[in-house]
Amino acid sequence: MKTLLNAVVCFVLVIMIATGANAAEPLKIGLIGLDSSHAVAFSKLINAASPRPEFADATIVAAYPGGSPDLPTSADRIEGFTKQVSGMGIEIVPSIDVLLKKVDAVIMNSVDGRIHLSQAKPVLEAGLPLFVDKPVAASLADAKELFAISKKTGTPVFSCSTLRYCAEVQELSKQNAAGNIVGCVAYSPCKLDPTHPDLFWYGVHGVETLFTVMGPGCVSVERTQADGVEIATGVWKDGRVGTFRGIRDGSAGYGVLVFGKKKIELVTIRAGYDQLVAEIVQFFRTKKPPVAPEETLEIIAFMTAADVSRDADGKSVTLESVMQSSK
Repeated sequence: MKTLLNAVVCFVLVIMIATGANAAEPLKIGLIGLDSSHAVAFSKLINAASPRPEFADATIVAAYPGGSPDLPTSADRIEGFTKQVSGMGIEIVPSIDVLLKKVDAVIMNSVDGRIHLSQAKPVLEAGLPLFVDKPVAASLADAKELFAISKKTGTPVFSCSTLRYCAEVQELSKQNAAGNIVGCVAYSPCKLDPTHPDLFWYGVHGVETLFTVMGPGCVSVERTQADGVEIATGVWKDGRVGTFRGIRDGSAGYGVLVFGKKKIELVTIRAGYDQLVAEIVQFFRTKKPPVAPEETLEIIAFMTAADVSRDADGKSVTLESVMQSSK
């Protein structure tokens, strides 16, 4: 009898392997917001004819265009990006509710942070893991509420800038974890838009770089604003100092000036989407956010405190004070 049972077990295992039962389950992904170039770039990576191994068995199957008519950066681009996404064989649906019935997870690429909370709420209430492209919201209050809904519903969510997962930034993060970084200056373009607080619109890329390199733990911010430049300097709880330099005039790019224990190094960042998209797909499968909500909220609080400091002629503003005032 024992011999027969062993034979049956072996037969079942052979059938499972032959039929691909050990492979990852198919993952159907939906998009919200087709007014960002990221929607096109992410779709090309995930739905490639020969995708990277990280994207195997994952497919973007449907998309809701969304869009913000009062934001030219959204309104002027949504038609073109929607055509590109549709041309990849991705179904365009008329509403978020329809989208949620067709997918297992959602990527939100809506360029307008003001609508992220309202778009995220039905996704989280439906229990579908959600990635929110930068910025997670256009205010600290909205960001806190979004994560509160995530916690209440038990639905995982994470948000970040693409810059967090660029190879150079990840390497510097490892150096910080090893205790080798004593401070840095992160820089990026910092275009402003009247619909969003100053650094939320584009400066968030450089601020996220700063926090990825330095790690969380910033306690206060001082802001300097001048023609063509935004400077926000934070003091961390361990005494280290990190600065974001937002470029609005002159040569622009992404990079970090790192002050280490043994050397000072200028690192230029080559922006790319591959690693971020790999993190998103892995998150959808594991349901474990690679960036803690607390760290994302700290980044939003940093940018909020920077605006308060600007209005107070550069006075130092604590992150705790803006977290409390946003309640």
